[in-house]
Amino acid sequence: MSMKKEYEKKLEAKLDEWSAQIDKLKAQAESEKADKKIEYHEQIDKLKSMQATANDKLTELKNSSDNAWEDLKSGIENAWDSLGDAIKSASSRFK
Repeated sequence: MSMKKEYEKKLEAKLDEWSAQIDKLKAQAESEKADKKIEYHEQIDKLKSMQATANDKLTELKNSSDNAWEDLKSGIENAWDSLGDAIKSASSRFK
């Protein structure tokens, strides 16, 4: 398997993990009082937007040539880091 394909698989797995975490946060938000529920859903909407951006970056990577994917790697990692940090932050606030 090429390095690009391995990288894609790693990113897909992380996106799946984050999707599950966002779903868990969504379920937690439903059990909160109205004011907290609104705050949590705002955070979840931001996370979903960031997740969509990360997914778009993954699609861009998949559509890139084997030679060009290294150029995309920096932007992808920035999107991944931002989403990962946001999920950690939201998870700590939801406790």
